Amino acid sequence: MSELKLAVAGVAGRMGRTLARMVHETAGCELVGGIEPKGSAHVGHDIGVLAGLGELDMPVITDPLPLFARIDGIIDFTTPAATMEFTELAAQARIIHVIGTTGLSAPDEAKLKAASRHARIVRSGNMSLGINLLAVMVKKVAAALDAEFDIEVLEMHHCHKVDAPSGTAYLLGEAAAEGRGIDLAEHSVRSRDGHTGPRNSGDIGFATLRGGSVVGEHSVIFAGPEERIELTHKAQSRDLFAIGALKAAQWAADKKPGLYSMLDVLGLSED
Repeated sequence: MSELKLAVAGVAGRMGRTLARMVHETAGCELVGGIEPKGSAHVGHDIGVLAGLGELDMPVITDPLPLFARIDGIIDFTTPAATMEFTELAAQARIIHVIGTTGLSAPDEAKLKAASRHARIVRSGNMSLGINLLAVMVKKVAAALDAEFDIEVLEMHHCHKVDAPSGTAYLLGEAAAEGRGIDLAEHSVRSRDGHTGPRNSGDIGFATLRGGSVVGEHSVIFAGPEERIELTHKAQSRDLFAIGALKAAQWAADKKPGLYSMLDVLGLSED
């Protein structure tokens, strides 16, 4: 079987450089190029040098069209606006679009669903195996415990992260809400300040911490009358997200167009 030709969006960022290195080093995959927005200081720089691989004679580009014409898929951990542009192009080219971008809105989600009629889209708030296993456990625990157990989602990331709560926190909150059979949007509490009054039974709270170089730590706490259950995942490096993204791209290679999640990739989907 021929190698899977992949490009990396946001290739000069911390995650982008990790992805470029991992694609280049993964058997069965070929790094074909990388994209940065116009005005980026890294446009024209060699992707291999940015990723710590040495010269690859592969400059960072800004125009995705020529690249999309010759790739099998793109891995995208960028911004919602950029992701929406790339998913339209992926649909036109009928290729794979692996999305780790967080902060997508409801209209963005609708656009992804429309694009998935032609593209093979794998989208997740977190690409790691451990986090997706954690989400499955959170859903089961939430379903097993009644409303006497309050649910809180706690997350911490490095000081450069721009969105809060994290996409992973939402993923875990959604898992808890599904387990409880409630709508997360109607029961989530994302900030507490001042005289808030007592906690409403059935709410799912989110707490956000930012600092240092923390890659990602997430806990879901089930606090009952006389006991507390905590389910926790700690990421040690960004490599684990890249490994998951590559697994998703390889898995999608022979799939029909559609909108998939990492639960599909890992065979954990209940659908």
